[in-house]
Formats: sequence, C-alpha cells, structure tokens
Amino acid sequence: MSQTILWIGFNLFIIIMLALDLGVFNRKAHEIKVKEALLWSFFWILLSLIFNLGIYFYKGTEIALQFLTGYLIEKSLSIDNIFVFLMIFTYFKVSPLYQHKVLFFGIIGAIIFRAIFIFAGVALIENFHWIIYMFGVFLIFTGFKMISEKEKEIHPEKNPVLRLFRKFFPVTDEYSGSNFFIRIEGKLHATPLLVVVLVVETTDIIFAVDSIPAILAITSDPFIVYTSNLMAILGLRALYFALSAVMQLFHYIHYGLSLILVLVGVKMLISGFDIKIPIYITLSLVGIILLISILASLIFPKKKS
Repeated sequence: MSQTILWIGFNLFIIIMLALDLGVFNRKAHEIKVKEALLWSFFWILLSLIFNLGIYFYKGTEIALQFLTGYLIEKSLSIDNIFVFLMIFTYFKVSPLYQHKVLFFGIIGAIIFRAIFIFAGVALIENFHWIIYMFGVFLIFTGFKMISEKEKEIHPEKNPVLRLFRKFFPVTDEYSGSNFFIRIEGKLHATPLLVVVLVVETTDIIFAVDSIPAILAITSDPFIVYTSNLMAILGLRALYFALSAVMQLFHYIHYGLSLILVLVGVKMLISGFDIKIPIYITLSLVGIILLISILASLIFPKKKS
C-alpha cells in the first residue's frame, strides 16, 4: 500500500510541477536568459537532492545512492542531448521565444515513452535475466561508437515519423507565433513548430534507448529507475538554456559520457559472475570521469577551425 501511495504521490507532483511551469511561470512566451535558466537549474537540482534525502530516510543509504547514481548518469547524458536540441532549433530556425514551449511538450512525450521503456526493461530483466547481458553489450557498443563520432549531425528529412506526418497532414512554410495549428481557407494546417516538437520527441526516444539500460545497470527497482530518470528530465529544459551558449567549451564531455556508458555496460556483463561493484564505487567513478572531462575541456580548449 505504501508503494502505491509513493507512485501516486510522485506522479501527482510531476503533474503539478508541469502545470505550474507552463500555466504560471512561463504562461507568456519569452526568451529564457542565462540567469533565469541557471536559477531554474539550481531549483531542479536542489529539488532532486531533497527528494534523494527523502529516499535516504525512507529506504536507506543503498537505495539513496542508487537514485543519486542513476540521476547523475541521466543528467550527464542530458548534456549530450543538448547538442542535438541546439542543432534542431538552428536547423528549423526556431525563435528563442518558443523554444521553451517546444521543450515542454517534448518533456511530456519523454515522460510517457520513458515510463513505457522503464517498465518494459524491468519486466524483461525479471523474466529473462540473460537480456541484461544484451543491454551490457549494447551499452559498450554505443560507448565506443560515441567515441568514434567526430561531429553530431541531424537529418530531419530522413525522420520516418516526420515523413509520415507530412504525407497525411499539410504543413505551412511559415511559423504562426506559438501556434501548432492554423486554419488556411478553412482547412487545418500544422505549423513548423509542431514539426519541431515531433523531431524532438522522436530524437528523445533514441536517447532513451541509451539512458534506460544505463540506469538499469545501477538498479532494477522500477521506482528508483523511474524517479531518477524523470527528475533529471524535468531539469533538462533549464539545463539547455543555461548551457546552450557555452556547450562548445565542453568538447571533451562527449568522451566522458562514452566512458560512462562503457563502465555501466561492463557492470551489467560482470553481474552474472557474482562480481558486484558497490554502488558508492560506481557513483565515484561516474563523478570522477565527468570531472576529468570538464577540466580537460577547460584546460585544453578546442582550437578554432
């Protein structure tokens, strides 16, 4: 019964925060400045740490560390997502006034799809334990693939969801403020802003394929996987506006994230040999890798081409 109350309470909290975000704090479309974004980022991180403290008192140190490690991994992978969101907004020439609205609806979609992926992943591991090795191999492969990538590219014209949408629904060439739909000669048309939301949504599904197995390497507790993932996602918009202007400074973060994926992939593979890495060691390694990649980026700045 207590677990049911926890699930209901957390989801109500998410709904209330999203309603306050769009309905109160960002009711009017405006460009999010760095100062405002940093304050919101601090707010979401502080809220996550308070929630983590609640888990510590309710479920103990081990579970609290699992939440913190999962949250840190998801937050780290979000940095990689920001690069792609920045390119999407640049490609579609989205005004800074409406970027928050796009990310807001992107977050709602991400919550729905990630909830599906999380419960599917947990169910698969519980019923087919051998699948954990497949997740491990996949994460190691993804980590090495990320290391070999020189520059990220986006190709919206190849997005199958977008191509299917354009086939059955007319899309205008021009934006219409913050509207997703507009009537032209009595016929309903989608605006490019809705197209951008679709691209962000499908892109986030691809991100989830990496991030969900990474957190499942830390714990298979559905509540911890779900809450750590969602608390990190809720702060993604603020993180985007806080870091988008300076993302090019952290060019070695990419390699740090790759190593983190390889690390959790290896952790999954060796779990079948009764070799268990204590959660505090995993958390420490993730933190050290991130710190080194950030310091390396600042000490050895990227050369201008």
